[in-house]
Formats: sequence, structure tokens, C-alpha cells
Amino acid sequence: MAAPKTGNKSKKNTLSDFLTEKPGDQDDRISGKDILHAASFKNENTRRILGFLLLTFAMVSFISFTSFFFSWKYDQSFLGDAHWEEYVADIGDGEVKNAMGYLGARWAYTMVHNGFGLGAFALLPYLIFLGLYLLLNYRPFSLLRLLLHTLIFTTWFSLFLGFVFQKWAPLLGGSFGYFSIQQMQTSIGFIGALLFMGIFAFGYYWILGNSNPFEALQEKAANLQKEHQQKVADVQESENLESPFSQSSFEPQILEDEAREDTAITIHFTSEDSDLFSEDSPRDIEEEPEVLPEAIVLKRREDAESDFKEVTKPTKIEMQGGLTIENTTAIEEESVEENLAAKQIEQAYGGINTEYDPRADLSNYRFPSLDLLTDYGNQKQDIDQAEINKSSDLIKNTLLDYKIGISKISASVGPTVTLYEIIPAAGVKISKIKNLEDDIALSLAALGIRIIAPIPGRGTIGIEVPNRNPVMVPMRSILASKKFQECEYQLPVALGKTISNEIFIADLAKMPHLLMAGATGQGKSVGLNAILVSLLYKKHPAYVKFVLVDPKKVELTLFNKIERHFLAKLPGDADAIITENQKVVHTLNSLCEEMDNRYKLLQEAMVRNIIEYNKKFLDRKLNPENGHRFLPYIVVVIDEVADLMMTAGKEIEVPIARLAQLARAIGIHLILATQRPSVNVITGMIKANFPARIAFRVTSKIDSRTILDGNGADQLIGKGDMLYNGGNEMVRLQCPFVDTPEVEKICEFIGEQRAYPTAYLLPEVKDNEKGSGGGGEYDSDDRDSLFEDAARIIVQNQVGSTSMIQRKLKIGYNRAGRLMDQLEDAGVVGPNLGSKARQVLLPDEMALEDFLSNLF
Repeated sequence: MAAPKTGNKSKKNTLSDFLTEKPGDQDDRISGKDILHAASFKNENTRRILGFLLLTFAMVSFISFTSFFFSWKYDQSFLGDAHWEEYVADIGDGEVKNAMGYLGARWAYTMVHNGFGLGAFALLPYLIFLGLYLLLNYRPFSLLRLLLHTLIFTTWFSLFLGFVFQKWAPLLGGSFGYFSIQQMQTSIGFIGALLFMGIFAFGYYWILGNSNPFEALQEKAANLQKEHQQKVADVQESENLESPFSQSSFEPQILEDEAREDTAITIHFTSEDSDLFSEDSPRDIEEEPEVLPEAIVLKRREDAESDFKEVTKPTKIEMQGGLTIENTTAIEEESVEENLAAKQIEQAYGGINTEYDPRADLSNYRFPSLDLLTDYGNQKQDIDQAEINKSSDLIKNTLLDYKIGISKISASVGPTVTLYEIIPAAGVKISKIKNLEDDIALSLAALGIRIIAPIPGRGTIGIEVPNRNPVMVPMRSILASKKFQECEYQLPVALGKTISNEIFIADLAKMPHLLMAGATGQGKSVGLNAILVSLLYKKHPAYVKFVLVDPKKVELTLFNKIERHFLAKLPGDADAIITENQKVVHTLNSLCEEMDNRYKLLQEAMVRNIIEYNKKFLDRKLNPENGHRFLPYIVVVIDEVADLMMTAGKEIEVPIARLAQLARAIGIHLILATQRPSVNVITGMIKANFPARIAFRVTSKIDSRTILDGNGADQLIGKGDMLYNGGNEMVRLQCPFVDTPEVEKICEFIGEQRAYPTAYLLPEVKDNEKGSGGGGEYDSDDRDSLFEDAARIIVQNQVGSTSMIQRKLKIGYNRAGRLMDQLEDAGVVGPNLGSKARQVLLPDEMALEDFLSNLF
């Protein structure tokens, strides 16, 4: 087959490439589109040439303008329009005195005399900065803002010189300033023109200069108001002391909706508190426990039963300099000492009048108790107010160094990070703050910060700063909360706590599939265990089954003890937890078969999802004799999908994509985890069907964009710090910690109870590629070209393993399976033994060579 005629064509990206083209090269031609691209501003060489020309033009203009003030008397007679043709005809006479010749004299005459006078010099800095930006990509500030300031200053300066020096106005203020002032004095008079010039300068200094000339007056007024309020407070305090009813006799009434999970600190300052921007402001803190914040509404609950253990009175701490810290101690939700999952299931299904109870086989099943989880004590957040104040000051000063004002700042302290929310002053672009991420991290000396600009639905900009003393989130505290115990999700999973210390629980059935990624040692395995433990504490074995795939063979082996309670497997497999790559393909294909079977049942029952089907089945509207059955949820967990994609490729990707696209309605949900979130592992087909993602700390921004479609995962601090993207917004969470001994205790507790006879059996898939085991399906003419190589590998290693042939010969699983069947048919290996390796029937290589010589 002839190679395509590509020739020596190479795309020319610059005009220099076009100009240096050899005339005899007929194949190396440039189209009009290439010439336009090379001449456009997107081309780097074009930008450099234009920048160099602008700098040269600015230098020539400066020399021309300066020389004009010394030579304008001599050059005046040559600058009229009538002398243009005469001068061009007699060019070279040397009569023009301007340093840049006639063209320089005419350019200076146009801009200085007929233009803005000395104000024309103000246009040159903009040309210089624009040239530096195009030439060196150097831009210390916004060029558009500089252009606006340049035009306003040039106009005002020309008018000012025309007003002050009216005798020399055509030279100093230019014709623009001279005639504009004359027209203004004719219209509004001398005083009106003076007022206009003053108001113009005052407005420019106030509005565009971002300065407040009334700052001193506002400060004085604020001090007078503060003194007046202090006098009123002293009078009220003296009256309260004389009153028989003291303030302490009235208990604060707390609104139920104001309850929070843990401690939250809020720091506020406004633009009225001008002293906050002073470096000399003292930081002395004075507590005033009697003063309650006006923003807190107090109301006593009418119910006799209280859902909260501890109620602490909020305190307001005022600091000199205008900074106010509101410290609201946690109003903790009451923990539950027993697992309420059994009672909830009894309430949900106990009242249904049906002869079939999905829990009948394990009616005495006991849910694991909370005592199986380690009690780490009261993990309250210790608020370091000095650290909060210091960090807020550093953020404020760093932004002020770049002329970015702040009208308000607040801080929310979480288990791992603190969120500082700022509201920038009017006129500040968000992009300016986002570009200062590294500068803020340097000033705070933090491991890494993350800027959220803006926070969705809040109208603020968030800066997440890691805490110097992070707090662990125990799994027991999450599962013991009423929020989890009373949760009515189909598949509730506890993912941890947010920055505001709120317990975050998601529904796996609504996700409907989850993609997890994170570097080694960042908490990915703990996150998987937390998800599985959440389901074990909430669901009965009749309602959920797990398909666990663990290529590393060490992460999920603890769940072997609950095989007959919660696990699902293929018929004939010895172990329910899949550790061999070749079995994963069979299991996924079996799940696809289960999916198709379930959809047939839904079609016959005329329902759309598993919830409607199971309800109809329990209401005795479906006949089990027609094949109908109760359908449990199936959760498929694959711990390291990268290893499977390397060894099986499309054989893994296709069934995963099918399940991700179709299986949500019939109760099959996937959880894929990997430590290498590259595009060849998380392909486009897989990624498109996994809207819910969890990212622990990764090593690069590329990995972060692959898993989250955005940056941020590379700036996490590890140890369970993660980002959860549920499709709408990204939430930063601290994953709950569940240790391996805790998982082992839970599995032992469940495994010691009465169980089903076998694990949940998936449908058996017919494999057309397997031989009949000595039935003579393959003859010598149909043998694979790698038959002898595969036979030598098997005999040398004395292991009849399909995966070994797959690895050694670097082939797919299908071809390796056909080779193994051919070896079995020829008599090299024995029949299939399930999960065990086949028996090798030839003892050594010499026997193999004799066998091959007789075979062929």
C-alpha cells in the first residue's frame, strides 16, 4: 500500500517563513489563510514587531515634542498645508530645525500646537506600556484602566493650562485647551469655568482615584456616635442594678433553625471601620458577655423534649480598630446510642399486608452497634482567635498591597481548613484576586490555599486556608448523629463534615455512580471503607448487595467475613471478592446480564424504577411464579480501575459504560476508585456517565482537571481532605476516619450471625470463546500463531494461568483464553478448576519439545 503523498509540507506560521521560501519549491506553498494567521495579533512574532514599533514611535514622539518647544518659531512657516508639496519637492534643504525633521515637526505641531499642548506628553507612557506588553508580555497593571486615566488626565491638563496661561495657551495648553476655555468662559463665565475645573479634578480624585476625602469627617462622626452609645449603655446598666429584676433571670430562647453541628466563628468588618486598615491598631480583646448580637433571634421552643444537649450564650467581642468577632459556641445535636436502622425498616415495611417479607430469612438479624467503633472522645474544635486575627490581617494587607480594597471579611473554622469570605470594594475585578493565590499563600506561610471566586449563591469570594492544628472526624460521631440515624435515603453514605462543621450525607442512589481519585496515602481507601460502613449500619442484608473488586488483594479482604450476608458473586467462584483481572470481565458481563433481566421484569410489571417495582411486589401485585422477585440494590466497588484498564482495556470499559448508562433505574450503582486519574484510565465514555466525583489530594493540576473538570484537588492537604462534586457545586469535606480494626470488628459482628446459604448469585454468562475441555473443538490448522510460545511459558513456570499468558505475551484476555483452551485441547494443561490455576501435564521443556515435534 502506497504511502500518502505528504511531501515536505510544513505549515508556515510567520511572515519570515513565507519571505524565505525558495522559488523552486513548488510543494511548499502558503495559503491566504496562513498569511492572515501570521499577520494577526495571535502570532507571537507579529506582536513583537508591533511592540517594537510602538516603543520606537514613543521615543520619536518624545524627541519631536521636546524639540518643538525650541524650534517652533523657525518651523512655523513650513508647517502650513500650502507648504507641504513645496517642501516635499525641495526636501533636503535642511531649513526645518526640529530634531526629527519635517515629519517630526509636523507631528509635534499637530499634537502640541493643534492638540493638547504639554498634555500630549501624557499620551507617551501609555504607548510605552502597550509596547512593552506586546514585546515582552509585561503588564504591571490594567492597560484599559491606564488608557482611561491617560485620556482623562490629558483632557483636564490641557484645559487647566489653557485656563491659567491664556496668553500662552496655544503653546502650553494647545488649541484644544485654548478654544475650549474661551468657549466655556463665554457660556458660563470665569467663575463657572473655575468651578467646572475644580469639580472635575475633585470627582476624578474621589471616584477613579478610589479615595475618600471625607474619611476624616466620617471617622470623627463614628467616634462621637460610639461615645454616645457608651453613655447610654452606662445609664441602662445603672438602672438595671437598681431594678429588682436582673437581666440574668431571663433565659435566652434559642430558635431551633439556628442550631449548628459544631463551633463557628464569624469575623466582620465594614468599610465604615476605617481604623482596621491601620497598622498601629491595637488588638486588645474585651469581653462583654451581657451584650447579645442583634442578628440572633431568640425564641423558646414549646416542646418539652429538647433535641440539643448544650446551649451556650453567644458572646460579642469588640476589638479596637473596628473589628468584631462573634463567637457562637456549638449547639450540639444529640447523639444516638443505638442504631435506629432496624426500627426504621420495621416502620417502613412492617405495616404492609403481604405474605412475603424480604427480611424473613434473616428476621433475627442485628444491626452493628455503635460500640464497635472507636470512641475518640469529644473532638471539639479549639478556636485560636489569635491565629484567626493574624490570618485575616495578612490577607487584608496582601490585598491592600495590590490596591484591592475589602468592604467585609468573615471566617468559618472547620475541622481541617478555615474559610475566609471577603467582599471586595466596588470596582475590583474578581480576576485580580484569583491571580494573587500564590502571593496570599506566601504571606500566610500555608501549605496551599484555594480561592473560590465567587462562592456560588453567596456573593462573596472564599479563601480556604489550612488550620495549623486540624481535627480528626471520627466515624462514630457521624453515624451517631440524628442526621444520619433519621436519614431516609435509599443508599445513604456519610462523606464527612463541611467547612462549617455540618455533617454531609449523600444518597448513592441519586448520584447514581461515584468516581473517586487520589494519590497514594491521601485517604482514598479510608473513604471507600467509610462508604461501605455507612451502608452496613443502615441497610439490612436483604436490601443491598456488594460486588467488590480488589486487584491489590489487600484493601477489601476484610469484607470476606460478610460474604453470605452482603456480597454477590458468580456461580462456582470460591471467593466473593474478585482479585484476578480475568474474572472482572466475567463479573461485569454478568452484571450487564442481571441489568437486562431486571429491565425485563420492570417491563412486565409496567414500572419505571426499582422502588416502584419492589413496592408493587410487596403489595402482592406481582406473581413470583412468573419470575418476579424482590430486587436488592447492588453496589459495585472497584478499588483500582487503572490496573484493569491496563490489562483488559475495552473489555472493561464497555461493560462499565453500559452499566453507568443504564443501570441506575434498576438499582445497580458503581463506585470506581483510582490513584492515577489520567485520560487513558478515566476515558471520556466513563467520565460522561459519572456526574458525582470525589477527589482526594492529587499530584498535578492535570489530574485535578481530569477528575473534577477544574483545579483545586492539587491544593488539598491530604489525610482525608477532599472535594466532592455532585454535579451542581463543589464542596470541601473532611472524610470521616474509620480504622482497619473497626472494620474488622463490624465484619466479625455481622459474620457471626445467621446468614444466607450462599452469597447472592449473579447470572452465569455463556462464554462462546471457551472450549469444551477436550472435546476437540480446535484442530491443528486453527491453532494460534502464539501457541508454541504460550506452551513454553506454561511449562517453564509450571503454572496454567491465563493471566500469566496475557502478561507475558502482552495480549488481550480473549486471545489468552483461546490459547489456554487450545493448550487444554492439545493436552498441555488440564481442565478448568475455577479460581485455581490449571494443572500442567508436561514436566519440563524437553518433554514439551518432544510433544511439539510429534504434534506437528
